[in-house]
Amino acid sequence: MTFWQKIFIVVRRELRIWVRRPIYLLGTVAVMAFCTIFYLSFLKDGVPSDVPIAVVDLDRSSTSRNFCQQLDATQLGKVVYYDDFSSARAGLQGGKVTSVCLIPEGFNRDIQAQRQPHFSFYINGLYFLGGSLAWKDILTMVNLTSGAVQREVLRMKGVDESEIMGLLRPVDVDVHQIGNPTMNYGAYLANMMIPAMLQMVIVIVLIYSLGTELKYGTGRHLMQVTGGDIYAAISGKVALYTLLFTVIGWTLEIILYKWMDFPLAGRLGEMLLACFLLVLASEAVAILIIGCVPVCRFALSIGALYSVLGLSLTGFTLPVEAMPLGLRGLTMMYPLRYYYEIYVHVGIFDNPFGDWYVYVLSMLAFCFLPFLVLRRLHSAYDKLDYARN
Repeated sequence: MTFWQKIFIVVRRELRIWVRRPIYLLGTVAVMAFCTIFYLSFLKDGVPSDVPIAVVDLDRSSTSRNFCQQLDATQLGKVVYYDDFSSARAGLQGGKVTSVCLIPEGFNRDIQAQRQPHFSFYINGLYFLGGSLAWKDILTMVNLTSGAVQREVLRMKGVDESEIMGLLRPVDVDVHQIGNPTMNYGAYLANMMIPAMLQMVIVIVLIYSLGTELKYGTGRHLMQVTGGDIYAAISGKVALYTLLFTVIGWTLEIILYKWMDFPLAGRLGEMLLACFLLVLASEAVAILIIGCVPVCRFALSIGALYSVLGLSLTGFTLPVEAMPLGLRGLTMMYPLRYYYEIYVHVGIFDNPFGDWYVYVLSMLAFCFLPFLVLRRLHSAYDKLDYARN
């Protein structure tokens, strides 16, 4: 038999396995469909809104009421009134609100007398997104209130209206939100969370597919149908998954950039190339793991740990430059890191291929990893040379 005939035999064998065990399609198509629907529907409004903020107004003056009304009118915040600080703290500890604002008694009187009243607010840091958004919203309203008070003072002193803004805001900041001008959290998170879930599914499912040949002792039969050719055996098993994962990945890319209309400065074809390289590199990592540890449950545990850490080490939430030196080296172990770099160059800046070809080569370099363990995997399949317990 030729090499391609052997691959075709393995592909047909793998298709029969898929028919007998629907877990493979459930673990790929169904899981990715659920993750995509979850992330896109959870962040369908673009920016989180109505974050509950507790307010304890002990002053009950026109200034404090105006502050509360302005805070409630913002898109991010939704004011929840409490009569005393104890009940507001109980709401914060119970997760009913993300923060507590305490407006002290005499707040307006101290402002009028220029005695600098103390405004206190408490943020629940356990809810990272809700807490950070509430902190941003409260701080913005405090600064606006402070500016409004200073403006009224300057007006009473007879300062010309054209000079007031120069005194209150000496430097005018011109902000440009590159790549995401509307501050859409869906575009920020889904662009990387969905490919990260795809990488996780690829690693885990492929490890399971290769590992079950060891778990159920069918690896010897796999080697028999290929005449002992480990290259044809692995190529045949991986070929079908490559096609499946590529179709899933390309479908997700089209959903993100065509249907959902997420910002994409470059061309869709370049992101499809990055997605295909992500599939190949992730499969190579899966083969490396099962080859180094040819025990299905251990390899699955390692693959799951590897994939989960990739969410933090990719660099899209915390820049790699801000990580400790030891962690910076670990980021090079993840194909998702290079996919993210390609997305930055293509999706945000529309840079030419010459600026990001090195990341393409880096992802292609992952494809050589399986050659390090194919001999070990051949021994495990053919001679059942692996730990059983």
